[in-house]
Amino acid sequence: MKHLATLLELRFNPEFSFGPEGKHVRDGLSTVLRTGDYLWVSCDERTKVERLKKTGEYTYAEHTTFDLTEYLELPDGNNSEIDIEGMGRAGGYLWIVGSHSLKRRKPKSKDSIEKQINRLTKVKNDPNRYLLARIPLVENPKTGEFTLQKSCPDPENGGKTLRAAQLVGTSTTNQLMEAVANDPHLKDFLPIPGKDNGFDIEGLALHENRIFLGLRGPVLRGWAMLLELQVEDAEQEGYLQLVPVEEDKRLYKKHFLHMSGKGVRELRIKGDDLYFLAGPTMDLDGTIAVYRWPNAIPRTAKGEQVVHRKELEHLFDVPHGSGMTSGQNKAEGLAIYDDNHLLVVFDSPSALRKPEDDVVLADLYRISGGK
Repeated sequence: MKHLATLLELRFNPEFSFGPEGKHVRDGLSTVLRTGDYLWVSCDERTKVERLKKTGEYTYAEHTTFDLTEYLELPDGNNSEIDIEGMGRAGGYLWIVGSHSLKRRKPKSKDSIEKQINRLTKVKNDPNRYLLARIPLVENPKTGEFTLQKSCPDPENGGKTLRAAQLVGTSTTNQLMEAVANDPHLKDFLPIPGKDNGFDIEGLALHENRIFLGLRGPVLRGWAMLLELQVEDAEQEGYLQLVPVEEDKRLYKKHFLHMSGKGVRELRIKGDDLYFLAGPTMDLDGTIAVYRWPNAIPRTAKGEQVVHRKELEHLFDVPHGSGMTSGQNKAEGLAIYDDNHLLVVFDSPSALRKPEDDVVLADLYRISGGK
């Protein structure tokens, strides 16, 4: 039941695949979503999302890229990364979330010891990271092709228009960050970079009008967190605002899960269940696993939840880099591939995952109900 079923081959077009610093999109995959015969993936160091089409039983190709600056008002345009860490589909939209995290500079071995030590004191804020947005996701009824548009008629409601929009914010914050600024569990971690166990969103899932955001960090004494919120259109066209989700007018709910000290890397909804890709909060090689929280959707509708280890089903561990491949094969994206399989994509794939130029291999896992 819990074994690797097969490998999927993802073929990228080199014309679209290299960032301004020369990094190939296949080397930084952070999330994955399937819609029909198409896979949507993103590289965390870009302001774009990538679309691949199924061209064979285990192959996706015909790579197309979508520049998000054509649909959204990014504070820094194409000048800094969004650090996309989650994508989802609901209500005729593709939803996207950035990490909302700070990052600490890395030492460079070519520099002097003094300069390397000094770089570790530098914490950077990327303006585009504070993004929670939706973009109309349009399916051609004749060809099944999915594309993005800035606005379009709602195919389910002819009198309604679907419009791209994003949560109200600035280059240094947004309404979500302001809402959690004084949260007793989160406030002390907001000034800390993500890979230092600071505040770091990784994972987005949607159920009707409910938005779930997974936190890679902080993890508190082994407990990971899941934020739940709802949005509505703001008065200014192209923007969204949070709405209360609790009787006390709070703009978010928190759910706590004990995944043996791991934080959330990705989350998905299947039926009434939530699936989690979980791994270390810090920048290290460590166990990465997939968990299922049964009946999570009806449970969370009743209020905030605390989910102990015995209430989570550990489905399987995902292999990660170690030894000669230390720092590689970091599972970052999880998708519901079909009724019987989950799809996992990797950041920093090893050479074995790159059998050809512009190609990377993703993992397909069989889950309960598969044959």
